[in-house]
Order: sequence, then structure tokens, then C-alpha cells
Amino acid sequence: MDIRIVPRALVLALSLVGAGAFASEALVFQTDFGLKDGAVSAMKGVAFGVDRTLPLHDLTHEIPAYNIWEASYRLYQTLNYWPKGTVFVSVVDPGVGTDRKSVVLKTRSGHYIVSPDNGTLTLVAEHFGIEVVRQIDEKRNRLKGSEKSYTFHGRDVYTYTGARLASGAISFEQVGPLLPAEVVTIPYQPAVAEEDGTLKGTIPILDVQYGNVWTNIDEALLGKAGIHKGGNACIRISEGDALKYEGKAPYVSSFGDVPQGQPLVYLNSLLQVSVALNMESFAAKHQVQSGANWHLSLKKCG
Repeated sequence: MDIRIVPRALVLALSLVGAGAFASEALVFQTDFGLKDGAVSAMKGVAFGVDRTLPLHDLTHEIPAYNIWEASYRLYQTLNYWPKGTVFVSVVDPGVGTDRKSVVLKTRSGHYIVSPDNGTLTLVAEHFGIEVVRQIDEKRNRLKGSEKSYTFHGRDVYTYTGARLASGAISFEQVGPLLPAEVVTIPYQPAVAEEDGTLKGTIPILDVQYGNVWTNIDEALLGKAGIHKGGNACIRISEGDALKYEGKAPYVSSFGDVPQGQPLVYLNSLLQVSVALNMESFAAKHQVQSGANWHLSLKKCG
């Protein structure tokens, strides 16, 4: 084809497709900033300034303010569905400007997370493994002209470093010095089956749109407790030592298996035990929240 007779618009479109093909990896953002002001837009502007072909995506910007635990869970919930090489920038940073480390963790699955080392990396490290951790060298990897800013490292350090890494402008080795393969972690109750058949776990998160209560108890533990489809499970929910809910519900496949407003136990999209009300909010009705201090136990019952 003689390119002289191709319409200019088509030439431009072909050139943009070609340029986008060279953007090495996606850059995915998570923050507790919300979208009420220009903070997220500023971060994306920095990334766009590094490389205009970078594919920029959002995990969420609705993490509750300062909630490091929820940031940790949302990374765990999402990371496995992004291809190897994806770079995540996670900024839930109540210690911004202090001596907490700014790091990039490479998981054994080949994903990168740019984040303060403040507990955000707890569940990613546990479930995907740590291959390497590097501390960000802020003398090399910091937005030019931001040296006097101490309260927006999400823009000036994390996004700038993440965009340079995702675009190939720097290698992982150029992020900064090597650190021990460990991160700051948040303690929580792992899912366990006790000798009497009681299952215990944490409520790490809520299905916030619908008020369903998610746990870290998996399907295999249900089998160990003798809880099978159609059978009932007795449920206890507590915040620390304070009992918040006690009741029972059938273990079923989906919400419509029980009448509207009735409780059920089911497996969520991560194949972990969850509790819900059909077409109502369990969390709102029973004042249940989530976090490392919220616990749920299940036991087979009639």
C-alpha cells in the first residue's frame, strides 16, 4: 500500500497502536485518596509524563482512610488476575514523611508492588511469596522539583518509580539497594480447624457493595468440619473478645437458594467461606465490620 494515499487519521491510529505495543507493563493504582480532589489525577499525570504509552489502571481509590489492612487485602484479592510483570502502586501511608521504608517488592509470581513498608504487603508476601525487596533510592527515583515535599510520596516517589519501572526506563536493580526478603506484617488469626470441628478465622474484608461478610476460611476446612451443601452451620462473630452475632444458616451455592432476607453460608469468588443475607446487607443489619481484630467461627449444627 502506498502510504501517501492512506488518510491521515488512519496513519495516526496505526502509529498510536504501534506505540502502545511498546509499553512494557501495566501500572495499577490503589490509594485511600478517594476521587474528590486532584490527588489521583496528579499521580496519573506523573506516570503519563514518564511514558505516554503506559496503560494506567485503577484497583481502587476507596480504601478507608489509613486502613493498611484493607489495602493489604485488596492487593491479595486482585494481584493474581493481572499478568506477570504488572506494577502496582499502593499508597495507604499514614506514616508519610517518617522513617518507614519506601520499597518495591517483587513477588515469586513476578509482580511488583511499590508501597510503604507499613503492613500493606502482609498478605501479598504470605500468599505469593517474596522474591526480592528493594528500598527506593529517592535521590535517583524521585520526581524532579519535589525534593521539598514530604507529604505526597504517592505522587513524587511511588508513582514516579512505578512508572519508570513499568515503562522500562529503569531496571528493577536500579530501584535502589537490596533489602532482606522480609516486610512489616500485620498479625491476624489464620484459618484453623479445632479438634471439636469448630472452624476459626478472620473477617479480612466485607463485600462492601452488598454487605456480605468474607472470611479467610477455605472450602477444604469446611469438609474437615463435616459441613456440606444443604447442611446448617452455627455462626459466631466477634470483635476481639466481644460477641457481635450468633446464629445459624445453611451452606448453599448462591444467594437465591434461600428466601429473601434469610442468612446463608456460601463460597465467595476467591473460594472462601462467606456469610450473607439474600438481597440484604448482613454487615449493616448485624453491625459487623472487618479487619484483623474481627473473627468468625463455624461449626456443623442441626
